[in-house]
Amino acid sequence: MPLVARSTFRPPTGLGNAHLQTVLPALTRRLPPLPWSRERLELEDGDFLDLDWLNPGRGRLLVISHGLEGHSRRPYVAGLARAAVRRDWSVLAWNFRGCSGELNRLPRFYHSGASEDLAAVVEHAARAGRFQAIAVAGFSLGGNLTLKYLGEPASWPLSVVAGVALSTPCDLAGASAAMEAMQVRPYMARFQRDILHKWALKRALFPGLIPEIDPGRQRTFRQIDDTFTAPLHGFADAREYWRTCSANAFLPKIRVPALILNAADDPFLAPGCFPREFAAGSDRVFLEVPDRGGHVGFMDRWSSHADLWSEVRTLEFLEPFCAV
Repeated sequence: MPLVARSTFRPPTGLGNAHLQTVLPALTRRLPPLPWSRERLELEDGDFLDLDWLNPGRGRLLVISHGLEGHSRRPYVAGLARAAVRRDWSVLAWNFRGCSGELNRLPRFYHSGASEDLAAVVEHAARAGRFQAIAVAGFSLGGNLTLKYLGEPASWPLSVVAGVALSTPCDLAGASAAMEAMQVRPYMARFQRDILHKWALKRALFPGLIPEIDPGRQRTFRQIDDTFTAPLHGFADAREYWRTCSANAFLPKIRVPALILNAADDPFLAPGCFPREFAAGSDRVFLEVPDRGGHVGFMDRWSSHADLWSEVRTLEFLEPFCAV
């Protein structure tokens, strides 16, 4: 019964607040530069993905997917990558379409259900023939992609053996509604700004192919997904997009061990993002819900040198399945 009864995460005194946990690691954590090496993966549809490798070698590989409007060099990605390399992993952190610092070539972007891009990245790594075991990990939107990918077993090679999804909106409709609350409006404003900036760039490049929207009316994910994300990627509306792409729908088809690590106080998540009943009856999908941790937080100490609790926990979960 993979419902983790008791989590070991404990925030330091004074850092238990969900918003402090969400903001401080992103703003104050200063990691030393990592020796990434970049590779461009050309896709069959004419687009590309930029991949960042760390400690490329043989043995076991961790593929990391970032969150909404993130990229491979964000502190939360770099922190997990560094922790993995310390434990003798190779790491591949990939950038979603348009997130590597260069706009992608096609009108389409990335979205919460674009698991075909993750599949292309993993298949590319597997073709190299160097890795006996591949694990996948994702943060937030990247966590939803990770679980959806694992729930589509026909799309991945046999070397994929386990996965972890952190701070994941498994229920996209519920999470979108949660993001309309007053307390999370500052976060939503940042997402809105970044998404609309890319919409403007795309509209200039592809006049007539990018949905016309009123930027002043795009204040929630419901509005953005209804008028921009959904029609651009072939969905009728936001509801169809959320229903089709939410990770919860793919959990029953997951055939390898997968951990969902969501804090109970995560301000971005809704009750449907905590599939307790499913996990209690599953022999593959583990759910761990620390009382604290915020969104992509889990800061258990003031230190740039030590690995965060979530990084240690992720690798602790994966390593028994990835021994090589």
